[in-house]
Amino acid sequence: MAVYDVIVVGLGGMGSSACWQLARRGQRVLGIERFDIGHQMGSSHGLNRIIRLAYFEHPAYVPLLRRAYALWRETQELAGEQLLFITGSLDAGPAGSRVVEGSLASCAEHGLDHALLDAASVNARFPGYRLPAGHEAVYQGDGGFVASERAILAHLSLAISAGAEIHAREKVIAVEPGNGRVTVVTDRGRYEAGRVVVSAGGWISDLVPELAGKAVPERQVLGWFQPKQPALYTPARFPVSNLLTEEGHFYQFPSWGIPGFKIGLYHHLHEHGHADALSREPTEADEALLRAAVARYFPEADGPTLRLAACLFTNTEDEHFVIDRASGAPEVIVASPCSGHGFKFASVVGEILADLATDRTPPFDLSLFSLARLAA
Repeated sequence: MAVYDVIVVGLGGMGSSACWQLARRGQRVLGIERFDIGHQMGSSHGLNRIIRLAYFEHPAYVPLLRRAYALWRETQELAGEQLLFITGSLDAGPAGSRVVEGSLASCAEHGLDHALLDAASVNARFPGYRLPAGHEAVYQGDGGFVASERAILAHLSLAISAGAEIHAREKVIAVEPGNGRVTVVTDRGRYEAGRVVVSAGGWISDLVPELAGKAVPERQVLGWFQPKQPALYTPARFPVSNLLTEEGHFYQFPSWGIPGFKIGLYHHLHEHGHADALSREPTEADEALLRAAVARYFPEADGPTLRLAACLFTNTEDEHFVIDRASGAPEVIVASPCSGHGFKFASVVGEILADLATDRTPPFDLSLFSLARLAA
């Protein structure tokens, strides 16, 4: 049986980053991925993911974000390709809504430069938007997006260059801790390590029993639409955004990679189930839901459909992450589920996982992400 210092199970955003951070520290690392490297079955495809510093979800995320930005810049320099794109960000919704007030709270606590704009000001400054009266938005200039698919490949390329061993198309069947070691059983063999990082996204509860019923996969759909006025939706003129409306909570990107405006809806059609059972095929109902929001709030982007793509969120009840050691098995380190807002943190979470796997204390307060809170 092959023996490693650390095995990483699942090589999406978090796992690929952990492989790189461990390998650069001289650890003997094995990364195992059930699907292809850079696959379309999980949570990180669809070209890019938003990154933003004015974090409405909780001010405790902001220190992590500051480190994430630094690591994304380091990674793109080492990889020789741009991964982080700055557009500015808008957190928008009805005046007094949780998106606006949460963003303002993070800005105030962490001294972030920002501006509070009313709907008319947003629409005039960024004419790709059509916010209704009574809405407002927090503009923060550091927001943008990370090229998520390219970032995973960059992390794994750097990891391999630093000596990591990567296995794709190999399904992990069990993670078996015991006597201070861990055995990972797959459909191709058995491997042993002192530590295992489980970052299996929508499949994490299959391997970490205490997450059963607490890490719930949900089907999401992204849409790209051809703008009527493409110049309004370039990265230079259209900041990434979160927009809370009476129809739901939407998130938006400028045209990049695919020549179309990109939009998604948190919790989409509220379709939950096992990750293997959720459809990855977009439907007319998916398209209609997204198009209605484009027509109302981004009318100059309401052109022909260019692409639809389904992905997964894996949600906890409070929609905060899990970054912790498994209960009763400190050799098993659990990363994610990220509840649909995790990829931007992948660079720093990989570093944190490497700390935990090498018995270092991460320089962050991780209490918000404890496993124990889910048992309460």
